[in-house]
Amino acid sequence: MRLAVATFLVLPACSAGAAADDVDYLMPQLIGAQYTFIDQRQNSLHSPYQGPLSLRPQANQARSHTFGLYFGLPITPHWAAYLDVEMFRGGGVSHSTGLAGLTNGDVVRGGGGSLGRDAYVARVFLTYDVPLGGKTIPLKRKMDQLPGEQADHRLSFKAGLFAVNDDFDQSRYADSTRTQFLNWALFNNAAWDFAADTRGYTVGGVVTYAAGPWTWRYGLYQMPYRANGQRLDAISRAREMDAQATWQSNPDGPAVWLLLYRNTARMGVYQVALARALQAGTVPDIRQDDHGGRHKYGVALGADLPLADHGDTGLFGRLGWNDGKTESFAFTEADRSVSIGGQLAGVRWHRPDDRIALALAVNGLSPDHRAYLAAGGTGFNLGDGQLNYRTEQILETYYDLAIAGHAWVTTDLQLIHNPGYNHDRGPARFVGVRVHLEY
Repeated sequence: MRLAVATFLVLPACSAGAAADDVDYLMPQLIGAQYTFIDQRQNSLHSPYQGPLSLRPQANQARSHTFGLYFGLPITPHWAAYLDVEMFRGGGVSHSTGLAGLTNGDVVRGGGGSLGRDAYVARVFLTYDVPLGGKTIPLKRKMDQLPGEQADHRLSFKAGLFAVNDDFDQSRYADSTRTQFLNWALFNNAAWDFAADTRGYTVGGVVTYAAGPWTWRYGLYQMPYRANGQRLDAISRAREMDAQATWQSNPDGPAVWLLLYRNTARMGVYQVALARALQAGTVPDIRQDDHGGRHKYGVALGADLPLADHGDTGLFGRLGWNDGKTESFAFTEADRSVSIGGQLAGVRWHRPDDRIALALAVNGLSPDHRAYLAAGGTGFNLGDGQLNYRTEQILETYYDLAIAGHAWVTTDLQLIHNPGYNHDRGPARFVGVRVHLEY
């Protein structure tokens, strides 16, 4: 498997378990650099009406660019520090609105076009590993991971600024919009409303206990002060708690994970917003009902099934649900989600580093959420003014062409029925080209 935004330089580095003689402690290492360009074109679509956050009915084109440098610092045999600096330019089609499954996952790094275009710190965090057994596993250099060896049985700690999905809900075949599927409903479980600021990052900590085939994780993170906002609230008032159990007998074998989460934040309640609007004779606005101490809880189930080619050919699936009573707050507007797909390595046509993949995702809304949108309410990326509800159905396929070991060119096609859960609009078709460089 090729991991996203990783680069491999021949530099001395370490991790827990590496021999002391092979380590230059307190020497910063450049462990990654990447550039990703995405060009997408949306066709015109049937649209008898549109609202303030609708997918544009006219044909539309947008381009995005992301740049990244990734550093690691071995401090002691057990401590390490990491710093990631990124920059985003461009935007997404239709200003990244009108869909739960937005078509370019990289636009989250630009805050959907609402933030500046200067370089920013994406991640800065510390890790600490406590070996609990003698058996070790090798670690390759990749983004936010120094090479060396790590105890198979261990207790690990991580704290700082990073992305929640760096550690949870990770699929071998659908985890990175820079090398795999582009759609938001495929690189993560769309019904998992994970803590994040507008760019997709937050402050928090993770505890990991690994013992043989089982890995157990618990994370605690700050939530944004407002839905899709850049400002993070105090963790004493607003937080996400994640707990995940993962079973995988070996790195190239099947994997199954179960994630439970609970959010506490300054959220509005759909039923309350609807009742107030009905009484006042106005359009409901969930933001006017924001109040601290409200909760959202949900569950996400995922599985990878490697079939051949040392795991580079395989299948994946995800299933997600949240209660859908409080407003979608950080990731996207989906309360139910199911996805299934597969990846085929190019070994059979003598292109072992090429990939072809196909996946289907179906997103849904809770009854309260759909009633809110039907009454003319808006979220942070949905709002057609009215709603003839159907599930949002997404089909995506891509071919990833490897060039000289450091560059990949991808052609991507997406077909979306009922964009924004609205049967009155669409279907929408998207054609994309992605160029991804690693060094």
